[in-house]
Amino acid sequence: MPFEFSPRRRHCVAGLALAGALPAWAQFRVEVTGVGLTQLPIAVATFRGDDQSPQKIAAIVQADLERSGQFRGVDVSGAALDEASRPDMAQWRQRAADSLLTGSVTRLADGRFDVRFRLWDVVRGQDLGGQSYSVVQADLRLSAHRIADYVYEKLTGERGVFSTRIAYVTRAGQRYTLWVADADGENSQTALASPESIISPAWSPTGQQLAYVSFESRKPVIYVHDVASGRRRLVANFRGSNSAPAWSPDGRTLAATLTRDGGSQLYAIDINGGEPRRLTQSNSIDTEPAFSPDGKSLYFVSDRGGAPQIYRMPASGGGAERVTFSGSYNISPALSPDGRWLAYVSRIGGAFRLQVMELATSTVTGITDTTADERPSFAPNSKLLVYATVQNGREALMTTTLDGKIKARLAGQAGDIREPDWGPFLKA
Repeated sequence: MPFEFSPRRRHCVAGLALAGALPAWAQFRVEVTGVGLTQLPIAVATFRGDDQSPQKIAAIVQADLERSGQFRGVDVSGAALDEASRPDMAQWRQRAADSLLTGSVTRLADGRFDVRFRLWDVVRGQDLGGQSYSVVQADLRLSAHRIADYVYEKLTGERGVFSTRIAYVTRAGQRYTLWVADADGENSQTALASPESIISPAWSPTGQQLAYVSFESRKPVIYVHDVASGRRRLVANFRGSNSAPAWSPDGRTLAATLTRDGGSQLYAIDINGGEPRRLTQSNSIDTEPAFSPDGKSLYFVSDRGGAPQIYRMPASGGGAERVTFSGSYNISPALSPDGRWLAYVSRIGGAFRLQVMELATSTVTGITDTTADERPSFAPNSKLLVYATVQNGREALMTTTLDGKIKARLAGQAGDIREPDWGPFLKA
């Protein structure tokens, strides 16, 4: 057998096998831990009408903002405000709030909900604007995430990721399920259920498709799945194993690991079909490709030096250079969309821990103290990572800031949860 991914998966780097575990739990509860060095104090007042709403808009917004690591909540007890209120700024300055969010949610006659909000700069006494949404009940959570995105961008100058999506896989008994969920893990929807393993989900650059590996034909093959319609098509079913798909930034090509010529090697597969083009020419295991954001480089894992390390080569193939030198076992490369960071998993004294490297300096920081981390994936604004791990004896999806100071557990009470991938910004 090739070298293994993690102690709890028995999931080899070539993507050949998966082990089972506990029942799945599709709904998540966010628990934020840690304290950041600089966090913006914000008061998120309870929205007028929130008590009659099926979704508590203000609570969702506050959880989003706190999970980002950029904000901390301020006490709002006793406040009765909505988007039309003119707040007493002196009162909110006394509560040490730098900003204030107010709003309302109202059920309309046609069954939809009218959600309105306004954001205030308490320090300067300025109105920072607001918006309104008319949404069906199923989109109430999305409207809350969009409000959090608005607040995040207004106060940090950078785009928020709360209305994006994640994909992940669970196993319950002999049933594998590929889920698509909100970025906080809630509102999970089944994309695929199968009695055979599903691994390596990967979002397309548009966020409209998922590539993944399915074992339903008793061997690993790669599908591309349209999330909205549920339609899918087979893109790699060559002799041997077909695994570890990764999208090129232009969405035209998948890099994947194939064993069609014997060993595990990297190939480029045109998304519209055709003969795969071999990218690596080694006698080693080459797997887990990941494109750089500009599409010019391909990072991957290889044991060509005797143990798995991360290498980089031109996306068209050619000579490879080693990237990781800290530790003897490094796998699961993920590149930040801004091109600054490489996240990966390193085996340290028998524990599998998430590492972040600043590519410009090769400085490596360990950001977790758990022992079974796997499959890191960056948020589209490059500010957070999602990964799977075991915490307090339970499998979990976690998000973390890049310094590891703010973590949020996205997992429920029980479940074998694995293989997260954070989707791109949604196209307007």
